[in-house]
Amino acid sequence: METIASRLAAVRARIAAAEAKARRPAGSVRLLAVSKTYGADAVREAHAAGQSAFGENYVQEGAAKLAACADLPLAWHFIGPLQANKTRAVAEAFAWVQSVDRERIARRLAEQRPAHLPPLNVCLQVNISGEASKSGIAPAELPALADQVAALPGLALRGLMAIPEATEDEAAQRRAFAALRGLFERLRATHPGLDTLSMGMSGDLEAAIAEGATLVRVGTAIFGSRTQGQLL
Repeated sequence: METIASRLAAVRARIAAAEAKARRPAGSVRLLAVSKTYGADAVREAHAAGQSAFGENYVQEGAAKLAACADLPLAWHFIGPLQANKTRAVAEAFAWVQSVDRERIARRLAEQRPAHLPPLNVCLQVNISGEASKSGIAPAELPALADQVAALPGLALRGLMAIPEATEDEAAQRRAFAALRGLFERLRATHPGLDTLSMGMSGDLEAAIAEGATLVRVGTAIFGSRTQGQLL
């Protein structure tokens, strides 16, 4: 029977193989375990297997899970769409926000970040495939938003994130990831501190790593298929 620990080991093996195939250093790609819809027990099981970074998509669910796991040394990333009326809970509890796509959200996060906490690490979400249904800033608007976020106190601009249009065509996957990498590299000319390229999930992490991902976001391959009846 598969367990979270065995699935984590399999995902780490996939990452290591992809790093080697791309001639990248071992350990150059970090793993974010996406625990949305799974309870604190699943997080604890993953932590016991060596996982320390977790991603949540929903503010209320994520805040409750953070509180339930407050005794563990975990790094929590908010990776879902963020509404202006829900920024405070994220600013007060999370270490990272990967889904900033407009200045208003960034400004509220900066204003609401408690002074005693380290700066909130921020990735800008780019709508790399131009899908109307997806969150994210248009590539042409990225430099201006990066400048705005970098100037805000309480925030640390770290990189870019994207969720490309779903496809099983590896060539198409790589084109989308290469486009995001190009934006990342150009942005580093004016923001040299950028170090995080968050792209790739359970079904396309190999293509993402081949194109330079430094962090992959994996949920299903670790926790199993999401079905009704789990934590919502």
